[in-house]
Amino acid sequence: MTPHDGAAPLVLASSSPRRRDLLARLGVSPARTESPDIDETPRPRELPRAYALRLAEEKARAVTREAGEAVLAGDTTIALGRRILPPATDPEVQRTLLRLLAGRRHHALSAVCVIAPDGRGRTRLADTVVAFKPLSEAEIDAYVACGEGLGKAGGYAIQGRAEAFVRFLAGSHSGVVGLPLFETRALLATAGVLLG
Repeated sequence: MTPHDGAAPLVLASSSPRRRDLLARLGVSPARTESPDIDETPRPRELPRAYALRLAEEKARAVTREAGEAVLAGDTTIALGRRILPPATDPEVQRTLLRLLAGRRHHALSAVCVIAPDGRGRTRLADTVVAFKPLSEAEIDAYVACGEGLGKAGGYAIQGRAEAFVRFLAGSHSGVVGLPLFETRALLATAGVLLG
């Protein structure tokens, strides 16, 4: 969707190609993208849901918004109970994360924030329960070696090989990938980015 059809132009506050691809499923093509630079350190005793919602809004507020533009930002946080799991910054961290997730249920919390052209921000959150099968050390090593989960929340990419680890999922598959489409569509419609 382009600005000339009456819709507000959208700034995507993310460098993630997955979020751009997911937006395309809604028929939305951002006018531009800008990578937000924020501190993603959890606050003391901050709970996972509050953390994901805060980061989505901070990312949306951190980018430049011109007159008439809307901004969209998202955050996907993996939580075990009240514990916020970090992204897999290196292979050893990734192994630790996969061992924690193996054979257990966790929550993939996908928050989205849209700032409308009038400056009003709205956020929504999709809470998806994901259960991994038990993983052997050989399976973990093979997955780490493939490289796809490095840098990802929880150390895995559900849209890739890790989908074969999922024995149960309740919620938003697109949210686990990086942008919950149901919630995103509603926010974009309210902001005037999606018409009709």
